[in-house]
Amino acid sequence: MNYDEFIQQKSQGANDGGFEPLWMPDFLFDFQRSLVEWALRKGRAAIFADCGLGKTPMQLVWAHNVFQHTGKPVLILTPLAVGPQAVAEASKFHIEACHSRDGKIESPIVVTNYQRLHYFDRDKFGGVVCDESSILKNFDGQTKERVTEFMRLTPYRLLCTATAAPNDYIELGTSSEALGHLGFMDMLNRFFKKAEATTSRSDEFRSGIYRFRGHSREHFWRWICSWARAVRRPSDLGFSDDRYTLPPLQTVEHVVSAAAPRSDMLFDLPAVTLEEQRQERRRTINERCELAAELIAAHKGSSVAWCHLNPEGDLLEKLIPNCVQVSGSDTDEAKEEKLDAFSRGEVAKLVTKSVVCGFGMNWQHCHHTTSFPSHSFEQWYQSIRRFWRFGQTHAVRADVIASEGEAGVLKNLNRKAAQADEMFARLVALIGNELRIEQSDKHKNTQEIPSWLSQAK
Repeated sequence: MNYDEFIQQKSQGANDGGFEPLWMPDFLFDFQRSLVEWALRKGRAAIFADCGLGKTPMQLVWAHNVFQHTGKPVLILTPLAVGPQAVAEASKFHIEACHSRDGKIESPIVVTNYQRLHYFDRDKFGGVVCDESSILKNFDGQTKERVTEFMRLTPYRLLCTATAAPNDYIELGTSSEALGHLGFMDMLNRFFKKAEATTSRSDEFRSGIYRFRGHSREHFWRWICSWARAVRRPSDLGFSDDRYTLPPLQTVEHVVSAAAPRSDMLFDLPAVTLEEQRQERRRTINERCELAAELIAAHKGSSVAWCHLNPEGDLLEKLIPNCVQVSGSDTDEAKEEKLDAFSRGEVAKLVTKSVVCGFGMNWQHCHHTTSFPSHSFEQWYQSIRRFWRFGQTHAVRADVIASEGEAGVLKNLNRKAAQADEMFARLVALIGNELRIEQSDKHKNTQEIPSWLSQAK
């Protein structure tokens, strides 16, 4: 390609500007209406709203407004098996939407999975919504590139997720890049500097490599505020929390002992290296799965057993009566069918991995889960928030099962959880402060011109 074609390939479509809302339904809560109105005026925006705050109705209202404004349909991209839930929500609110797997456009709002984006022609859409947009980093390079390219020239864009950069807010740059505001590397060069030297490309994006430049922290958050809103509860935006009080979450840690010590040791010691932790996990599969099955069998209602390894999932499926396993080897259609059956209550016990279906599902009918810890806080957070979310009416019990050698994994997970709480609270507070500055900085004060200036020629 020539240079002009190269520049055109890199350029972003549309200016940074939206339009005044054309339709604001009564079913939106006050804080939801505020977020949707802001996102429509912005044109290309991100809403980082916690689980259960109603991202789906906000997306649907945003999409319907874009359809009315552009005359073109809007595409909503969702994680696997979440699409039918979005269409059901649209039907409940009398918004016309359809679920498409093959690129057909049969309504103003089209819902599909990220994996099926290649069936659709971006020129036919006036807007695109990425639901659970943080899931993009879990996809392979081809899928991620396809999504970025699809959005690049789409006039109106909306990103929605509950876990934007839970441990490293540098990841916010990927959201900015998808929206076409500031590229990831441009963001790093403007606001950050390396805290230590790196020797390889893979080292460039390790957590902790970059830190804020001099006095750029305030400017960074003001920039984030220009295209994103972060909300954990309505009061973060100045609204009442009356309808949004979460039930208690009870996290119970269980430590199991291996049937026999390692062959080279008299007794078990904590696993230190990643290789030792992998060996420890495989060595204690039977003990951990047996306890998980026992805890799930003791619970009378619905339960979900989260696992990481295929042998764990297969063994749990054998040990738990009348359960269904959703594995990565299942076809997309089979996954959707099984998950939909669990969502409807036709299946009471489910075994799966958080990387398979830990994003986007609304499972308030279930309030018990078991899991095996890992170093990924996002997987832990997303799996728990399938149940512990606004709309849940029961206390949620989460049984975390680890071996004696995995004490370091539990400690690291707890550390990341505390760090994520602190970071998100900081994000909300700083953005809230910038909002107050933004609202008060209207320059409406008037001042009389001095007489000597008004008479000057």
